Amino acid sequence: MDLFKEKEPIIFFLHNRFLEEHQLNESHPEFGRTEYQEILAEFEKSGLQVISEKRNGNVNAREYAVGIVNQIDSLIENGTLPNKITVVGTSKGGYIAQYVSTLANNPELNFVFVASFQESDIQNIPEINYCGNILTIYEKSDPFGVSVMERKNNSTCHIENFKEIALNTGMGHGFLFKPLQEWMEPTIKWAKGNYKLN
Repeated sequence: MDLFKEKEPIIFFLHNRFLEEHQLNESHPEFGRTEYQEILAEFEKSGLQVISEKRNGNVNAREYAVGIVNQIDSLIENGTLPNKITVVGTSKGGYIAQYVSTLANNPELNFVFVASFQESDIQNIPEINYCGNILTIYEKSDPFGVSVMERKNNSTCHIENFKEIALNTGMGHGFLFKPLQEWMEPTIKWAKGNYKLN
């Protein structure tokens, strides 16, 4: 943990399900390759310190989130300010990030949930409780492209900063397979504490 530069924000990046079950160079039949390394490179180029790993097999989202929470706790114990830590998740990674938000229960942490909410989640995953500064990004042509307002309103934690962005790329769920500026730019700003995204 001492390797981290004190001033620069830290980002945990949690990728989508397809990459969890396939190799880095494998192509999704509809959306092509998950450009995982390219996404990480974009974050690093913008001055963020990135913590990320390629998950293997079909991991349990809640159990995996516990490991991330432990890493966040040790960063904070070692002096990193919670508002300098952002957890970003795309698709299944976004569900893991929502569990991190729930379990960490720290209103000062930052979160970006990308394409990771359906209305049925309210009934199917009732234990999720948003906590932190929350940015959600969804694509209107994506089945996971709906507003999270119901989840936010049901959450018991006070959310200081909240923003929701609806994209119109027409790429369906495939938009998160690439380091598109449409979702990466607001994510980077959020991680740097620019909650107005201007």
